[in-house]
Formats: sequence, structure tokens, C-alpha cells
Amino acid sequence: MMKKIMKKKRWWLLIFIVLVGAVGFTLFYDDGSVSSFVNQEGEAEFIEVYHEAMSHLPEPAEEKQISTTFGEVKVYKFEGEFMTDPVPLLLLPGKSASTPMWESNLEDLIQDRPVYTIDLPGEPGMSVETARIENVQNQVVWLKELIVALDEPQIHVLGLSFGGWSAVNVVTHEEVPQIASLILVDPVYVFDTIPLKMVLLSIPASVPIIPKSIRDRMLSYISGGAEIDEDEPTAKLIETGMRTFKSKLPMPQKIKEDQLGEISVPVLAVLAGKSTMHHPEKATVVAEESLSHENSKVVVFEEASHAINGEYPEELAEAIRQFITAIE
Repeated sequence: MMKKIMKKKRWWLLIFIVLVGAVGFTLFYDDGSVSSFVNQEGEAEFIEVYHEAMSHLPEPAEEKQISTTFGEVKVYKFEGEFMTDPVPLLLLPGKSASTPMWESNLEDLIQDRPVYTIDLPGEPGMSVETARIENVQNQVVWLKELIVALDEPQIHVLGLSFGGWSAVNVVTHEEVPQIASLILVDPVYVFDTIPLKMVLLSIPASVPIIPKSIRDRMLSYISGGAEIDEDEPTAKLIETGMRTFKSKLPMPQKIKEDQLGEISVPVLAVLAGKSTMHHPEKATVVAEESLSHENSKVVVFEEASHAINGEYPEELAEAIRQFITAIE
């Protein structure tokens, strides 16, 4: 009996070694090329799923490509009916996500102001990385160029997950006078690092050859244990992108607390009480102690997972509305 148990353990160890080897080859072998789809078939599959997911969003008032030093960035503009000329929002999506991820949020957000969305260069979407993004400064460059190219006197920047890190990264490295405020929705690497368990789970899920079931389990874990609906357009799009696209973006560097204290614009930090992407209690304390602007605010959705924008879209829109109203 003991021999059978030891043999079974050796088999699992062998499987683990093979997985780690595949991950290591995929992540650390680098031919210097930019992020891209793994092949033409994968790109065609992604585009089909992308357009299906986009069909569930409001009709964009405008869409265009904006050229930056590091890529051609796909931009959409959504509008409602306004009595005034309010300051618009710019939405930055999370890892492996793109514009369709905002399906649950756009109808509420465009009631108050125009909303720009983008697909991130270096991630699966309609943007194209044309020069290798190798470090955090490169990420500052293209995002600042994009914001300037939008030609808005002021804009509120909302970032979800890794998008929240991108928003903080640009203001802690460059003066961007167009940015009126930051809205950070359960951001990663901003108020706390990602727990080791989540890092280990995300590694195999990011490798195209790994079975879909493993990616689904990771997405479910991020979403607080919710089952992944394969017919849900956004979930299907994210899974397809993870499987067909190889991102070579650098890992974010944790934002330092003294950098947070130097942010010169108001910040709304919306944190999920049951997030798996950081330690919520620690992140809340750091946010409350580090954000020094008098109009900054920290809000905790105690029962929310990292998928907070889909779980509490109306409540999130109301928190954003109250924050912007107060500072404007």
C-alpha cells in the first residue's frame, strides 16, 4: 500500500515538474519579439469572440486607433445624453481583459459623462504592441501619450486590477495635467502585493498549452468561487485571450507607500473585502494611511470578490458618482 502511495506521489511530482518546465520555457525563453497571438488561427478565434462580446455593449459613439511610441491603441468612446459638458472617464482594464469586460458598467457610467475605453497594448485585444514594452517607464510613456492624444482638458482615470496599477504608475512617474482624479478598483501591486498562492495559480493558467479547465478554476478562484459560465461573453473572451495570446509585458513593480503619499490628485480606492489578489485588510490600512490628498477616499465592499465590477455595478457607479461630484 505504501509503495502505491509513493508511486502516486512520484507521478504527481513528475506532472508538476513538466508543468513548471513548460511554464519556465514559456515565460523565460525570450526571443525579443513583442506580445502577440500564438498563431493566425488563435487570432481569428479571438477576434470572433471579441466581436460577439462587443455586441452586448452600448453602441460606441466613436472608435479609433491612437499611435503611441509602443503601440497602436484601440480606443472607444461611449456617450449618453448630457445637459452639460462633464469631464469624461477613461477606463483601464485588467490583465488579459479588454473593452468588453465593462459590459456590466457602461450603461450606468455613461448616464453621467462620456466614457473612453481602451484595449491595452501587450494584452489580448484590438491594440497592437509595435515596440517591446520592457519596463514600467515604457508603460508610462505610451499611457501618457494616449491621454494627451485624447485631447481632453481633463479626464478621470479609472483602473481595475492591473489597470489600477497602470493608472498609479503613470502619475507617480510623470506630470500628466489632464488627469483630474484616479479611481482604483481593487488594484494590484498598489496597496499590497499579490499573495504567493495567487501567483502560483496564475502561472500555469497563463500558458496556452495548459487545459482550459485549469484556467477556468483560476478565474473562478479570482471571482470568489463563482462557477465560470462558458456562455458568458466576457468570461469566454478572457479565457480565449489567455489561451491564444502570449503577453510579454514586464511584471509590475509594487508602488511604494511614499509614492502613494505624493499623488497630487484625489484618489478613490474601492477595495473588495474578499479579494484574492491582495490581503484586503492590509490593503485598506495602507490606502487609508498613504493617500494624502484631502479629497481622497477609501471604500470597502466587504462581500465583493476581485470581480467587483460585475458583482456590484450599480453600487460601484454610485460610489464613483459621489466621489466625482464631491471633487468637481
